[in-house]
Parts: sequence; structure tokens; C-alpha cells
Amino acid sequence: LTIYIVLGMLYESFIHPLTILTGLPSAVLGAVVALRFAGMDLSVIAVIGILMLIGIVKKNGIMMVDVALELRRQGMSAKESIHKACLMRFRPIMMTTLAALMGTFPIALGTGASAELRQPLGIAVVGGLLASQALTLFVTPVIYVYFENFSGWLLSFSSRRNQPALHVVEGGEQGSLFDGESEPKKVAAE
Repeated sequence: LTIYIVLGMLYESFIHPLTILTGLPSAVLGAVVALRFAGMDLSVIAVIGILMLIGIVKKNGIMMVDVALELRRQGMSAKESIHKACLMRFRPIMMTTLAALMGTFPIALGTGASAELRQPLGIAVVGGLLASQALTLFVTPVIYVYFENFSGWLLSFSSRRNQPALHVVEGGEQGSLFDGESEPKKVAAE
């Protein structure tokens, strides 16, 4: 909730923080499945790994959506902007994800002193990053386009509801389109 509120203030939108946060369920699910597959419980150390994972996945979503919003402000369509943002941000996203994977992979292997304590952290991060990376690069752009279309629909719906009931008709009079007659009047071009 705190992440959503901060992102909402940052983007001045209720919709785009949801776009960014859509990758989190796959990350948490991947971490839990990896822990179960390794035969480990969801311990406090594993939860710390999941919190670290949430930060990395959220950053990947921010990198994509931020560029897409900037391209939208420049006049591109939602589909074009997210496609170009994915192409522009693919390498930085992959570099940071691979760096996090390579950094936590030795922890996941569980070698060294007190490895039993740290191993759930490594397994949670590695499993969550693999699952989220496989899904986020495909799901976030689709969600972005759908949410962008939905926000456009909401804006057009709210602007139609806020239009005045009176229209200017020929002759400069104000009245409804029908004014009690059976045929509608011609509305002057505004």
C-alpha cells in the first residue's frame, strides 16, 4: 500500500502504479515455489529476500513505465510507447537482474559458514527473479496498454457526463435540441 501511494504521488495517477506493481505477484509466487521446491520454509530470512526481490521487480517496472509515459507525452500511442520503452530498457533491466542473480546465487547454493541461515534468502531471490523476469517483460507491457486504454475510456466517459444539457441552436438561441418539437433542431457549428 505504501509503495502504491508513493508511486501514485510520483506519477500523479491511480492507474500507472498498478501497472508497475503487476510484476510483484509473479515474483512472490516464484520465491515461494522455489522455497517449496528446495524443501525450505518461509522463514524471516526468506521474507527479507522477498522484500529485496520486491524492490528489484518494482524498479524494473518503473524503468519501463517511466520511459513509456515520457514517450506518451511526446505524442506516441500507448502501444508504440511501451514497445519502444521495452526495447530501450531491455538491456538495463537484464543487467540489473543478472547482477542480482549472480550476487545471490552463491547464497542460494548454501556453501560456507552459517549457510543454513542465509540459504532461504538466496533461494527466494533467485526463484523470484527468474519467475518475475520471465513474466514481467511480457505482462507489464500488456497491462500498460490495457490500463492506458481504460484511462482514456474513463476520461471520455467523464467528459461526456460533464457536458451541459443546453446547446446553442441556429439563431443564437439557447435551448435543448428538441424544444418540444417532433424534429430536432440543427445545432450550429461551434
